[in-house]
Formats: sequence, C-alpha cells, structure tokens
Amino acid sequence: MSAASCLLTEDQFLCSICLDVFTDPVTIPCGHNFCKACITENWNVNVQCQCPNCKEVFNYRPELRVNTFISEMAAQFRQSPQQKASSSEQQESKPGEVPCDDCTGTKLKALKSCLVCLASYCETHLEPHLTKPGLKRHQLINPVENLEDRMCTKHDKPLELFCKTDQMCVCTLCTYSDHKNHDVVLLKEEYEGKKAELGKTEAEIQQMIQKRRVKIQEIKHSVELSEEDADREIAEGVQVFTALKESVERSQAELIDTIKEKQRKTEKQAEGFITELEQEICELKKRSTEVVQLSRTEDHLHLLQSFRTLNAAPPTKNWTGVRVSPPSYEGTVVRAVNQLEETLSKHMKKLTEAELKRVQQSAVDVTLDPDTANPNLILSNYGKQVQHGNVRKSLPDNPERFDGYLSVLGKPSFSSGRFYFEVQVKQKTDWELGVARESINRKGSITLTPQDGYWTIWLRNENEYKACAGPQVLLSLKSRPQKVGVFVDHEEGLVSFYDVDAAALIYSFTGCCFTEKLYPYFNPCYNKGGKNSAPLIISPVNHTE
Repeated sequence: MSAASCLLTEDQFLCSICLDVFTDPVTIPCGHNFCKACITENWNVNVQCQCPNCKEVFNYRPELRVNTFISEMAAQFRQSPQQKASSSEQQESKPGEVPCDDCTGTKLKALKSCLVCLASYCETHLEPHLTKPGLKRHQLINPVENLEDRMCTKHDKPLELFCKTDQMCVCTLCTYSDHKNHDVVLLKEEYEGKKAELGKTEAEIQQMIQKRRVKIQEIKHSVELSEEDADREIAEGVQVFTALKESVERSQAELIDTIKEKQRKTEKQAEGFITELEQEICELKKRSTEVVQLSRTEDHLHLLQSFRTLNAAPPTKNWTGVRVSPPSYEGTVVRAVNQLEETLSKHMKKLTEAELKRVQQSAVDVTLDPDTANPNLILSNYGKQVQHGNVRKSLPDNPERFDGYLSVLGKPSFSSGRFYFEVQVKQKTDWELGVARESINRKGSITLTPQDGYWTIWLRNENEYKACAGPQVLLSLKSRPQKVGVFVDHEEGLVSFYDVDAAALIYSFTGCCFTEKLYPYFNPCYNKGGKNSAPLIISPVNHTE
C-alpha cells in the first residue's frame, strides 16, 4: 500500500472544497469524492443538492457513507514521504488559532483535537492517533480551544452523553447520580439528530428565502403591470384631454367667428349706407354751388331761364327711418357652451364605458347567504334573488342574522384585491345595495354609514336616489337604473356604483380604509302592498362591448 501511495500525487487526495487531504471521504452518485463534513455543509447552505465539481443535480439528498478504501488511502498518504515533505513547513500558530499542545518552543497550528486525550495536535504530533491501533479509536474533531470545558466538572470525566430530559451534556457517572433514569443518549447520536434538525431548519430557511424571492418577483411583476396600466391610463388621458382641448379651442374659434361675422355684416351695411349718403351729399353740394352762383347773377333773363332747370332737384332717399342696429349676441355664448357640453358628455360616456369594461373584468360569482337573511326575506333556491315576504319565518337567531333590518349579506367575503357584481333593480320603488364589513351590527336598528361599516346607495319612493355617505348625498341621475354594478378595490379604498345599461357612474366612495373582510350587502325593502314586490336579482355579468 505504501509503495502504491508513493506513486500517487497530492492532488488525488485533496478535497476540492476545503483543499486539504480527505477527512472521512464520501463518494456521491456522480463519482466525485469530498470530505463528509465539507459536502454536508455545502448542501446545507445551497437550496439544491448538486455536485460542486460537475454540477449534476440530485432530486433527493444522497445518503453519505464514508468510503473506507479512499479513507485508508488518504491515511497512508498522510504517512507517505511526499505528504510529509509537502507539510514539512507547517504553519506557526497565529492569534485566534488553536496551537499544538505537544509542541515545545514554537507552537505549530493544530490540525485536530482529541476528545479522549483532551489535547490538540499539529500534523507531526497527530500521527500516532492515525497509526497506533489504541489511539485510532480516539475521537478526533476539528481543533478547538478550552478542551477542559468538555469535561464534567463534577466527575472529571469526558462529556460523552446527552441527557434529553434536562437537555444538557453529561458524563457516564452522571447517569448514576443526578441523571439516573433520565433519557440519556450518546453525544454523537444527539449530535446527528440535532445536525439533521439544523439541516431541516436550514432547508426550511432556504425554502422561506426562495418563497420571498418568488414574492419579490411577484411584486416586481405587479409593479411592471402597474407601470403598464399607468402608461396606458396616461396615454388615454392625454388623448382624451387633447380631444377636449381641441373641442374647446374649436368651439372658441367658432364662437369668435360667429360674433365677428355678425359684426362684419353690420359694418358692411353701415358702409353701404355711408357710401350712399356721401354720394347724395356730393350731388347736394353740386346743386348748392349752382344755386349760389345763380342767386348772384344780375342778368334777369339768365336767372329766369336757368331757374327752370334748377328746380329739378336730384333724386334723394328719405333717411328718417334708416337705422344701423347693433347685432344681437344674446345666446351665442350659451349655445356654444351647450354644444361644448354635449361634446364633453360624449367623451365622458366613452370614458365611463371604458371604465365599466375594465371593472367588469373583476366580476365574481356572488350568492346570498341564508344564515344572514332577515326572517321576513324570501331567498331563491340558488341564492340569486331576494324579496320581502309577508310572513316572518321561524329561523335560528344566530349572531350573523339581521333581525330588524330587511337585509342579507352575499358570499364569499373579500379581504384584498378587486371584485365586481351586478344586481337587477328593475320594477322596484325602494332598494339598498353596497358592501359591508364583517363586524357590522346586525341586530335592531342599523345606521347605513361608512363609520358604521356600510358603503351603500339607495332608492326611495321611485326616484329619490341617495348615497349613504354620512351625511347622505342626493344623487341626480339622468336615467333610472335597471341594473346596478358594484365595484370594490380593497387596496385603493374605493367603492363605485354604475348604471350598467347607461354605462354611467352613479357614485364613488373614495379614500376608504378597509381593515376587515367585506361582504356584498342587499336590502329589497318592504313590498309596500305589492308596489315593491319585485326581487333584487344578482345577475351574470355581460361584459360591455
């Protein structure tokens, strides 16, 4: 064996992880060899079990067993001339490193510590523990200081056992005194257990790290999507406001042109009158000159002969009733603003239609929860319709049930994200819709305000619409909704109501703070002797085209 070992190079006995001669060498499935402690620590640190050399990945963590052949070869190599030659210049112990206890004079760096001898040895003084049969049975570990701490202070024996009952290290004599009848195991056995537990803990930590890395990627992806949404909204907003700006500028230009055209017509009329008047003045001046000249003549015959032709006055207009009236501008600005308002309404309708189409993407399947329904309410078999009945049913008065208010909650509940549902309110004179938080009061009289956990709107007396914002807000609607859409953005703190058929926003609660689960809320109100007997119907969402 020693002859063969002399033919081998030092590189063949070095662990590629610690770069030292193998200690307890193990062979993994791909065929590469490592120190058992080195590869174990490597796999404990990394999420995947893979070979540090060839990078082959193992689906399951291989069971590690010491390769006795390579272990014996490594031991022989330690005794070989080339190994001794390569280690002839051993490192001197530095501050913070464990020195050899057997070195005299200059203390060399210890390579191992013996738990039996309670001493640390450099490479030279460690050799007996690697060659002599009696010493080979001693337990060697990586060099540590204060080996006396590994001795039982009471019995001065090595701490070779572990008491599971008291969770402490003990010696063999302790099991006959303070730890008698306790659950005691070998130190190595408990070490292996704890090591496995640490490996499991490390694997769990790595799994937690991996989950958080995945979460980081999810968050980054959400930010990217948000950025895309923001860019799209900005582009659409710029497009809309550009169109609105152009409409305003166009309406302003048309208004100015209209006024200026009226002014031009007035000026043209005045100019025509002035030209005509100036022409008559010219003719009159000419006649005036002839009259003056004739009146100054002393020739009797000439005056009489000329007077006859002078008598024929040039034709002139009677200007008494002629007026230049300033044009009327009344209603010009109002009409222009009305036209602009119509244009704005068209743009607003397009925006609302686009918004409704987006929120409808968050549609969820909502059903009525019979455990919350007031005993006077009648629910359909599939939990999609509710109306007021004349007979109060005998139902368990559980904490979730409304007992005084004609209300019922929908399910499921929502604690994050966005959700949307639609309710048909056709042929009803009174109703209430919205969402409510989980901790609302469900007994006796109820106040519908956000402060009390309700975000709702209602209809009263056929045409009185209000938002229960605390105080109530009177709503002015252009049309009577037949189907109402309810949208909630939990993170944004937003609750919006839409007239689905008209694609119009009815009302929005903004800046809400949701700290609990939210439930859809319904109240069909009293049937009023049949006038309000139509049910509230949770309708499937037909996405707006």
